[in-house]
Amino acid sequence: MSSDSTKKTIMVALGVCLVCSILVSSAAVSLSSIQAENKQVDKIKNILAAGGIDYANNDPQQIYLNRIKPVTIELESGEIINPEEKSDLLKPKNFDINKVSNDPELGEAIPSSEDLADIKRKPSYMVIYEVMDADENIEKYIFPVHGKGLWSTLYGFISLDSQLKKVEGITFYQHGETPGLGGEVDNPVWKNSWKGKIAFNDKGDYIIDVLKGKVDPSSSEAYRQVDGLSGSTLTTRGVDNLLKYWLGENGYKPFLENVKAEGSDEKI
Repeated sequence: MSSDSTKKTIMVALGVCLVCSILVSSAAVSLSSIQAENKQVDKIKNILAAGGIDYANNDPQQIYLNRIKPVTIELESGEIINPEEKSDLLKPKNFDINKVSNDPELGEAIPSSEDLADIKRKPSYMVIYEVMDADENIEKYIFPVHGKGLWSTLYGFISLDSQLKKVEGITFYQHGETPGLGGEVDNPVWKNSWKGKIAFNDKGDYIIDVLKGKVDPSSSEAYRQVDGLSGSTLTTRGVDNLLKYWLGENGYKPFLENVKAEGSDEKI
């Protein structure tokens, strides 16, 4: 093969590569907004699912607008804040747990002795969700939670009744756990088993235990126990730990105590 032919072949190959790279880049850019929208819709669906709100055959985004009131809270004080006075990142529509956690002014490192969820850093603020009825009364509260499982960080929501005592629902919308094992956090039967469990004792301490095995229905402790995930001890432990962290004193407990002090049936 002559040197001219070799040069032409290389030029053609480079040209094809350049065209393909342009097409791929263009497709990625054009699809990014669609992917972001789909991700947001999926998150909304999980918020509704955690709150036990049926959106079948309806527009979940419209139901969300009608039934859900997002509010930004400061975790340490448990106070509701106006995010516009702090940062655009704290507005509910912009809130991203990882971005806020890693922001030097809006997030903080967690001492290893307190890092039960194994997340290293946490946001100093969180967006939580109130489920409103037709009379604008709070029916339930929905709280974002996250923490390490076996292979991944699990992100989800847990909802409590208006008295902040009983679990109304739980869901995980993002994780990389093993299908059929730790991935059973997506199993509707397992998620449904949380409903009705008593989450806090009279002192306000979180008391639910996710067991390694099955709950004995005849046990006097069954009211606060949940079946573990079969064949996935570490994911089970991760779920147990992340919930104990987020519903404890380093998570939402200050907010829960504020609401109870103000009267749990009072709108905030």
